[in-house]
Parts: sequence; structure tokens; C-alpha cells
Amino acid sequence: MKVIFTQDVKGKGKKGETKEVSEGYARNYLIPNNLAKEATKGNMKDLEAKEKSEQKKADEERAKANAFKEELEALPLEIPAKSGEGGRLFGAVSTKQIAEALSKQNKKVDKRKIQLDNPIRSLGNTKVPIKIHPEVTATVNVHVKEV
Repeated sequence: MKVIFTQDVKGKGKKGETKEVSEGYARNYLIPNNLAKEATKGNMKDLEAKEKSEQKKADEERAKANAFKEELEALPLEIPAKSGEGGRLFGAVSTKQIAEALSKQNKKVDKRKIQLDNPIRSLGNTKVPIKIHPEVTATVNVHVKEV
């Protein structure tokens, strides 16, 4: 019997998948526990429509993320910091400071999305990647200047 899984079933299938399972398993376990429904023409059309709407929603989110990426990359970001001789900073510029500098320019970014391997410890320009969306990463040019 062909069924559409409505929830993940370990070892059998994931939500939204259509698979062939034994009739007894489907009738006695999957369907009564609302883990799957029979793959009729109507249910298949509902599944296709749902997948289409989810794909459209994902495309819109990706488009918004790309637009936000363009805005961030065009933004000049300057962070003042105290430094000693040789351009070495007292302390470091962290992701929190970068997020605060962005929020001052009305661009809200979570500090956990900023992918900075090590804090910035010197004056000058540094390219900092910010993960906006699972498929979209913006690279912001952060200029650390002396106070």
C-alpha cells in the first residue's frame, strides 16, 4: 500500500515522503496513529500544493536574505578602539561590538550569526562573514580605527 508520511517514522520515512509499505502496517499502525495517510489522488494533490507553497515561501525568504546581504555589504562599518604602538588593540573587537555597531545603523543582526573565528586585535580593515540565511552569507568590511 502506498502512503504519505505526515510525521517522521524512524526507519520508514520522513514527513512528506511517499512510500510503499505493507498493508497491515499501514492500516493497523501508521494510519490510526496519524503517522501517515493513504496516497489517494486527492491526498497527492494536497501534498503537491503544500510543497509548492513551501517552496515559494523558501524562495521569498532567500530573496529577502539576498536583499539584506546587499544592504550589509554596501554599509561602511567603523568601530573605534583604543590601541597601543604598532596598531595593536587593548583588548579586542568582538562579535557583540560588531552587532551593536550594525544596530546603530538600523541593521539588526544576531551576534551569533557573525562568524568571527578570532576577535579582531589590530587596527585596519577586516572582512567579517555574517550568515543571514542557511544559503546566504554576507561579507561585511569592518574598519577598526583608533580613538
